[in-house]
Amino acid sequence: MAEAGRRHAVLVGAGILCSRIFGLVRQRVFSHYFGLSDIADVFSSALRVPNFLQNLFGEGVLSASFIPVYARLLAQERQEDAGKLAGAIAAILAVGISIIVAIGVVATPWLLWIIAPGYTGDKRELTILIVRILFPGTGILVWSAWCLGILNSHHKFFLSYAAPVVWNLSMIATLLVFRNLPQERLIVYLAWGTVLGCLLQFLVQLPSVLKLVPHMPLRLDWRNAHVQQVGGSFMSVAVGRGVVQISAFVDQAISTLLGSGAMAAITTAASVNMLPVSLFGMAISASELPTLSRMVGEGLDGDTKDKLSARLNDGLERIAFFIIPSAMAFLALGNVIVAALYQSGQFTSHDSRYVWAILAGSGIGLLASTSGRLYASTYYAMRDTRTPLRFALVRLAVTAALGLASALLLPGWLGVDPKWGAAGLTASAGVAGWIEFHLLRSKMNRLLKPTGVSMGIMVRLWVAACVAAVLACAVEYVTPAYGPIPTAIYVLGVYGVIYFAVTWMLRIKECEELLGKLLRRAGVR
Repeated sequence: MAEAGRRHAVLVGAGILCSRIFGLVRQRVFSHYFGLSDIADVFSSALRVPNFLQNLFGEGVLSASFIPVYARLLAQERQEDAGKLAGAIAAILAVGISIIVAIGVVATPWLLWIIAPGYTGDKRELTILIVRILFPGTGILVWSAWCLGILNSHHKFFLSYAAPVVWNLSMIATLLVFRNLPQERLIVYLAWGTVLGCLLQFLVQLPSVLKLVPHMPLRLDWRNAHVQQVGGSFMSVAVGRGVVQISAFVDQAISTLLGSGAMAAITTAASVNMLPVSLFGMAISASELPTLSRMVGEGLDGDTKDKLSARLNDGLERIAFFIIPSAMAFLALGNVIVAALYQSGQFTSHDSRYVWAILAGSGIGLLASTSGRLYASTYYAMRDTRTPLRFALVRLAVTAALGLASALLLPGWLGVDPKWGAAGLTASAGVAGWIEFHLLRSKMNRLLKPTGVSMGIMVRLWVAACVAAVLACAVEYVTPAYGPIPTAIYVLGVYGVIYFAVTWMLRIKECEELLGKLLRRAGVR
């Protein structure tokens, strides 16, 4: 079963990797034409507003509430009941999201006073226009998340996570086709290209869903016991996700007060930060949720607890093996990474250093946020949606308090430009993430038995990452500069090779297994 889980995680990771690569290309093209300008701020902020809808009702919430119930019906070979559940949820989403999108379009000017208080005049008016265009598209993305829930439950992982490729391609094509337009007009065309991408992302998944669930009546069946079970979990998880989104909006509101380019810089850093989170945290958590749900079944006896604990620990070790070197790279080599990805056109070397500082701040909580996702998935599999909600509220309070102090007060105390408060903003969010992770783990340890990565493994992983970072920085210092991309290839190449070499010498299981598979596929072993 563990081997199957690893294969599923690889499929999820492969799909996410395809999506993220095109996402990085999209962000590079965007940065080339807009840099860290006011127009870049407008689109970065506007895209986050309707994304609240997709994050609140989309992938994370549907996965946590719908998949456990749907997967159990499949495990019990009750395909007809599973089809009725899928159809009912689709009908409910159609009605609910349509109403919310309509309200959102009308209420956009009032929403902007809350989430972008620093925008005034033409910048504010352009943001309102872009938000209104984007709202219907992100409503469609909720349907895409419904497709993902069904595909994942049937262990069809790759398509649902690779589908955002067409979303990115639509935006890239829009930027390239209309690149000669003035920035104010180009950003409007980009918004419409984004909406088209949302529709395409849904449509590429729909045929596979209809093939897997051919009998799926679209009825608002509120009396269905399974629908009620999903609804009960849905509300708890939605509130929990809402808390996380409110936390993100607090950060966004603060960033609009830090000057021109701060919001765009945070969004650019997030595109890099989300790569390891998606590839390793989301991939493992998403692939494990259906299996964990089937393991729990209808009860949680001693044997099931042991299996859950073992599977959770295995997933945490896999996450740590990849996330620790990612966090160290953000801290020590973030300038190399950002310059290689985005330094072009309007995006200057000064912008690269600024985004590096923000990226380094986000690296502080990288391991906590990714590991916390797997703990949350385990709670959802156990049909406990309230525990993650309570701890998300704690995280919100800490993020708001630390974020305000770090972003608005700390730069003045240090005598630096207020815009550097953006780095304090991401660092404070990381601290809050560690607090949430500790609470999630402590409660889980009381429910099962001690979980987590052993101290010995953690020390060896951090030692390997530190050694690799020191040597990679030395290589960067002594080697002549040949441009951002060649520099990144040899510096990050050295970093990766040394990390794998040191973890292999330290007998890290994940490294030995990964290298063993690569050698066998190459015909060496």
